[in-house]
Amino acid sequence: MKKIGTLISGFVMVIFLLALQQEQTLTIYIIGDSTAANKDKRTFPETGWGMAFAKMFNQQVRIDNRALNGRSSKSFKQDSGKDGSTINHWEPIFENLRRGDYVFIQFGHNDEKVDKPNVGTSLGEFEQNLTFYINQTKEKGGIPILLTPIARRKFENGVLIKTHGQYPAVIRKIARNMQIPCIDMEDQTTVLVRSYGEDGSKKLFLHVDSGDMNYPQGKKDDTHLNTFGANEVAKLVAKGICELQLPIQKNLMLK
Repeated sequence: MKKIGTLISGFVMVIFLLALQQEQTLTIYIIGDSTAANKDKRTFPETGWGMAFAKMFNQQVRIDNRALNGRSSKSFKQDSGKDGSTINHWEPIFENLRRGDYVFIQFGHNDEKVDKPNVGTSLGEFEQNLTFYINQTKEKGGIPILLTPIARRKFENGVLIKTHGQYPAVIRKIARNMQIPCIDMEDQTTVLVRSYGEDGSKKLFLHVDSGDMNYPQGKKDDTHLNTFGANEVAKLVAKGICELQLPIQKNLMLK
């Protein structure tokens, strides 16, 4: 009986320690588009920066990357299913969000596609949508972090051109007015791409020669990142966390 009691006590202790670890672990949710999203093997070497970001933290932080290809601030919470149903990708995040969790919010790449009414947003609607995510996150005791969209690789006469119009400016305005931490990824990645130059910056993006297993005809994509580019962009997100002195900086495992 004594041996059984000892086994039960040990089992209870393990359950307690697992529960305590879960309680101490916080989650960083990422919501956004394909530049951050998880990718599968059939699109390799395409890599979302969220995939590299997930490897930068110790065990006290869990990255839950919910970013999705093609989504905007509108379609992330009001998406169309194949059967004509409406899908809300935000709702399960809101339901599971705990006090102290973070929500990293990066939209803009697809919001600017105003020719697609189910995806594109006006600047005013963009502001409303971001404000919605912020308020819902705060309602659950979470911490919203805004990120401007990453730069595209678009050079004209040797000069890198910004392609996101006024959408990043809306994000910066919301951050100021609502006092929300903001990592200015447009500016940071613009500096990064410029540092590699017009030709060298292909190293960051999905430029693949013909004959590749996943891209037999080759690929020249100046929006989406490859593995190296995703790592470099994730480092900039981590840098932003440190510059903002967010509490989760202590959980970063930077080399």
